[in-house]
Amino acid sequence: MLKKSVLFNSTCAFWLVAAATVMPATTVMAAEAAKPAPEKTVPEADKSKADKSKTDKTETDKPADSTGASMDVPSVSTGFTIPELAGSWSKNQTEKSDMLQQPATTDAMPAFNENRFGDKIADPAFGAFQRGLYLTAFNLGMERAKAGDPAAQTLVAEIYARGLGVKSDQKQAAHWYGLAAEKGEHEAQFRYAAMLLQGIYVTKDAKKAEELMQKAAEAGNAMAQFNYAQMLMMRRPGAKGLDEAAPWFQKAADAGLADGEYAVSQLLANGTATIKRDDAQAREYLLRAARKNYDTAQLDLGTWLVEGRGGERNYDAGFRWMLTAARGGNIAAMARVARLYRDGIGTDGNSVEAAAWYILARRSKLNAKDLDSFMDGLTDEEIQQAIARANNLR
Repeated sequence: MLKKSVLFNSTCAFWLVAAATVMPATTVMAAEAAKPAPEKTVPEADKSKADKSKTDKTETDKPADSTGASMDVPSVSTGFTIPELAGSWSKNQTEKSDMLQQPATTDAMPAFNENRFGDKIADPAFGAFQRGLYLTAFNLGMERAKAGDPAAQTLVAEIYARGLGVKSDQKQAAHWYGLAAEKGEHEAQFRYAAMLLQGIYVTKDAKKAEELMQKAAEAGNAMAQFNYAQMLMMRRPGAKGLDEAAPWFQKAADAGLADGEYAVSQLLANGTATIKRDDAQAREYLLRAARKNYDTAQLDLGTWLVEGRGGERNYDAGFRWMLTAARGGNIAAMARVARLYRDGIGTDGNSVEAAAWYILARRSKLNAKDLDSFMDGLTDEEIQQAIARANNLR
């Protein structure tokens, strides 16, 4: 994940096509925002108000509200897309950090988890860190780190990596992560493996990186499990590598990692040599990832709800999920929302709103012939209203 992913930023993407063909957009450490889902025209059938009114609305298949504010973050329902190492196949973002990009579900660096630094007794260093007293935590933690405490070494590395209370120093972060990794601290193993793959602050060593990633995955680190799965696919492109990776994606999903949940949804949506296709289960995993504010999952879930794939058709909920993804910056979702507004699917038809969302998509270099034709049919006044609306949407 080099731009949005577990290993690096929240934007790297590793694309699996047709459940068997593996085509990495980058590699384990790509630094590029996840690509939007390919264009897919909203079904023309079943658009009438009567059909929509008959739809059974379930709370589990829609965001808490149209803004998605109460949700935690969506990809193509037909294209098998799996995020890159610790990365993401999620929304389009610019690179947020010089190193260690995070999963689609996190910011440039993850929020503090008091258990992430390994086994430790309560002490002033970790207490200070939790209270935001980073310089104090650094000074206290350094004493223990120099004494060989792997938890303290990981803490010091984290402070250096994030520049909390001290100047950011990725080489020092790598040094301390490396020491802690040698002592078996799984978070440090994961972080150091990412740096070894990237090869910027330490000498690149893919073999050692995979060894450490595997150890961290076996120790239960969810991001490492997800990234190790992608390493297996990269080592053995095709159906065999995919089946080897599947159990690790499942472990990451079971741990609640949105990247893992989305990966499993794609495995189930497409099937493999050993995994039977199951749209109903795939939709459940899409819902889990969507609730975590995973924009690609939100887009896919919305599309499935409109199409009735994997369960009952629900236009209203489908529209809300796609709108949530669009508001989160997913370009493909913007175009689909434009079509829903244009055709009055899941919402009242609104030409100005439809045009506004397509204008946003066009600004991000997405072009769709059907929407271009729609725009050609609008009046000058409607176009001006749509431009003004688009400017307020972002």
